[in-house]
Amino acid sequence: MSQPQTTSETPIPEPIPPESPSAVASPEAATAPPSYVKLAMRNMVRKRGKSLYHFALSTIALLGLFVGLAYLTR
Repeated sequence: MSQPQTTSETPIPEPIPPESPSAVASPEAATAPPSYVKLAMRNMVRKRGKSLYHFALSTIALLGLFVGLAYLTR
């Protein structure tokens, strides 16, 4: 008869081995945080559908603003 496993009996995960020196390109790259543009591009690739939807919505809104201003200022 097996007893239910409690949180104190959960197995401890194995430690992650340290990265080899060849895996890190340079010490500057390891210490410097990624730029805002790099993070934004990575996020856009990860969430492709939502990014395209927001881009299309922004484009339509901006075109609507320009057409509206052109109509009001003619």
